[in-house]
Amino acid sequence: MDNDDDLARAITLSLMEHGSSLDRDGHNYHDVAELQFQQDLRRAMEASSSESNTPAPSSNGSGSSQLKSNATTPSVDTQTDATAPPNSFLSERAQLERERLARLKRARREEEQDELSSLPTKSSSKASSPVNNQNATTTAKPVVSTNPVIDQLFWDGELRPTANLHSMPRQDGKPTFRLTEVLGPKSQITFAIISSYSTLVSWIYEFFEPRTPVIIVAQPDSSGQAGIKNILPNWVMTVPFLRNGYGCQHMKFMLIFYETGRLRVVVSTANLVDYDWRDIENAVWLQDIPPRPQPNPQDRKIIDDFPSIMQHVLRSVNVRDALTNMLTHEHPNLPLQSIGDLCSKWDWSKVKVKLVPSIAGKHEGWPRVVQSGHPRLMKALRDLGLRTGKGKAAKELAIECQGSSIGTYSTQWLNEFYCSARGESAEDWLDEPKTRRTKLPWPPVKILFPSLRTVKGTVLGEPGGGTMFCRANQWGGTRFPRELFHDSNSTGGKVLMHTKMIIATFRQRSTPFSVPSSSKASSAAASAKGKGKSNAEPITISDSETESESEDDRAGVDVASSSPKEPIGWAYVGSHNFTPSAWGTLSGSGFNPILNNVNYELGILFPLYSEQEVERVSCFKRPPRKYVLGEDRPWIQEESPMFMRA
Repeated sequence: MDNDDDLARAITLSLMEHGSSLDRDGHNYHDVAELQFQQDLRRAMEASSSESNTPAPSSNGSGSSQLKSNATTPSVDTQTDATAPPNSFLSERAQLERERLARLKRARREEEQDELSSLPTKSSSKASSPVNNQNATTTAKPVVSTNPVIDQLFWDGELRPTANLHSMPRQDGKPTFRLTEVLGPKSQITFAIISSYSTLVSWIYEFFEPRTPVIIVAQPDSSGQAGIKNILPNWVMTVPFLRNGYGCQHMKFMLIFYETGRLRVVVSTANLVDYDWRDIENAVWLQDIPPRPQPNPQDRKIIDDFPSIMQHVLRSVNVRDALTNMLTHEHPNLPLQSIGDLCSKWDWSKVKVKLVPSIAGKHEGWPRVVQSGHPRLMKALRDLGLRTGKGKAAKELAIECQGSSIGTYSTQWLNEFYCSARGESAEDWLDEPKTRRTKLPWPPVKILFPSLRTVKGTVLGEPGGGTMFCRANQWGGTRFPRELFHDSNSTGGKVLMHTKMIIATFRQRSTPFSVPSSSKASSAAASAKGKGKSNAEPITISDSETESESEDDRAGVDVASSSPKEPIGWAYVGSHNFTPSAWGTLSGSGFNPILNNVNYELGILFPLYSEQEVERVSCFKRPPRKYVLGEDRPWIQEESPMFMRA
């Protein structure tokens, strides 16, 4: 077994995913990660040198040229190993790898045929309506399509959960994204910038043509020093600076440039590893951005729109140096000649979401503070008109925070975050005496994390819980907010969610933790549920104040029940877990605030206009079930026999 390269790789990957020396959300992972990277790099180099010959899989399955993405999900009928007992999980991973290698030659041939047949012609070059492009998972027969449509265009933006091997078709009927659908035909990609915390290089390499230049943003080593290096022909890896090597580059995004001049921007919750796109649920928002007929010089006064924030993100995570390296050496004709081209060469006018980054480091003074973390969330909420206000006319807000990692919470930090979530500036908050801030009651926040019972009830059981992090000493802390915890259950099926999402809704003051809705929205939603109406429509993001009456502008929205003028709340989706490390902590004064961010994070924010839209966007079942203290306990890896160390 020691000589079985495939099994060794599968076990190594499983150990990484399950937290053995690897906390995917920022702690003590470097030794295993570096070992895995070196293995991936060797295999990917072999793949690059042998790409033109496309050899058949070898008998032992080793070598990167045989590594093929699990781009098409097998039919439900073939998933016989999904309910295998826990002690077979690692061998199941190895067997899946062998099967994937054995299918390489046939899968490669079929993929090339699919790409050729899916290239858009002149008559089909305009964006197709998301409503008319439903996934095959909405059919009655429980068989997943093996020919994903990879040429759809989304000019209005769309949010979908990722397809999952263990919950297809989804119980909620929602359409999904596969990675092949996110990337589109790889023969048309001319350049890509991709970012992930955990990356399996040999796996993601197979989704691109060897000739395609790619910049990949990754996690720094333990030194935390910024740097770039060539890792493959046409591939440059860049890492940003982390103070004292502490924290993580946790952003998950893509900028994909195509032959037609189109740009696709992607914000995801999934790492660039096969496990994230196959065995756990994630979410992807993407939007296609058309090129401008002529470059438009950037207005220096505009620093807060989507492309300007994205440019700031690219500079912060050291993409500029990597881009300069590529332009100077082998790729002088990239579609992106400088970071500033992002604003000037593409038309972002249809993008309605707000971009919310966290930039690791110390930020002092309001101009810098509002560009990162939860103060950036506050600023974006104000820009969208979602501020709750103050005094008797103020709206109250209840927030539901879903994530895969639990932080160290205090009443001071939770109220600090809640202040920003209301769209209220922290000026008054920071000028309050610290002794008073530390004694405030918990705000109306629901923290969603899977209970031990929920993890055991999923398809993969406890062995599948390697990406969920809560420590026993956190849960047992004397001032830990156990009463705020609620169970996390996917609307798609019995799988765990790596999705980071916040659902915030305005509510009546007299009904704490009630589910807010206007009477019309509530009755419409109840009526739809009573009639068995499907919630399978795609989630398109639009500006309710400027909606036209065209079918394209209303795609995916039930106009009869979701057209109120006033939003009832908002949603966030991205890489931020609900932790101080992700969202930042404030200090200083109202006149001169100081924000400390540990991580690099990225997500999107958009309004919600009806209870039906809330349900459609939410990845988790609502209302979430509150923990019964004394009976419920969160999933804690260190307490599971599957993860206990000798």
